[in-house]
Amino acid sequence: MINLNRFDLVTLRLFVAVVDAGSLTAGADRFGISLAAASKRIVELEQHCGVALLVRGQRGVTATAEGQTLHRHAIEVVARLEQLVQAVDDLQGGSSGHLRLCANPSACGGFLPALLARYAERYPMVCIELEDALSEDGIRAVQKGSVELAVIGDNVPREGLEVVLCDVDELVLLVPRSHPLSQQHTVTIKEALAHDQVALARSASLTRKVIAAAEMVGLTLKIRVQVRSFDAMCRMVASGLGVAVLPLAAAQLYVQALDVALVRLTGADVERRLLLAMRQRAQLSNAALALVELVEA
Repeated sequence: MINLNRFDLVTLRLFVAVVDAGSLTAGADRFGISLAAASKRIVELEQHCGVALLVRGQRGVTATAEGQTLHRHAIEVVARLEQLVQAVDDLQGGSSGHLRLCANPSACGGFLPALLARYAERYPMVCIELEDALSEDGIRAVQKGSVELAVIGDNVPREGLEVVLCDVDELVLLVPRSHPLSQQHTVTIKEALAHDQVALARSASLTRKVIAAAEMVGLTLKIRVQVRSFDAMCRMVASGLGVAVLPLAAAQLYVQALDVALVRLTGADVERRLLLAMRQRAQLSNAALALVELVEA
């Protein structure tokens, strides 16, 4: 029988850092301890568990099957500890809660600012911590427990998570005003995607949706420029580096500010659905649950 009192949080946090980095050295550096001290802690953890947790090699370390299991549970323990620390800090600072969430660029450039403004007005004592992240990164953050909620695209794997529909938007085409398509009210998806594209990273849920749309009409998407935000996408379009497919709510913000035109798309599924993902509703903090209820209202 394993003695729970022999688990220490420093070693668990070190173990998570080592596995995430794939390196004992990197884990030791993160905690400001020597490599020898880090190695000793991991060995003692393995001895306490009675199994090998890491496979050590010249290129670093990888978790064994048992190590992966411990890593998964250790992440949850560490996340809960960080939440505890944050909760205490909030109490000392007079806050009544802490809302931690990730949101993809479609949400940050669309409905989310207005939603969070309503939330802040209703719950002024809650601290809001928002991270701009691609949908898959948001999913991982929820699974690890580093955030409670993530706004994601509806076309990303989300096994084991609860989801709530939080926004529906329309995908449109943004083009330079000098572009031949700028004079048209609508264009087919095949016409639009035949041109050089400005896009988010290929792993982004929006880009994957556009790639799938191109494949449906027999095209290979020609991405000329990849950027990290809608603002950068629109500025690249205005400079004539290509055209871009993005949600209507985000595109409308730039039509007046930049020398670009908005064109509607036809011939494909142009609906963009965003979901609010969480591990289990029953496990949410009051601050996170309040946002879910606001979305559902």
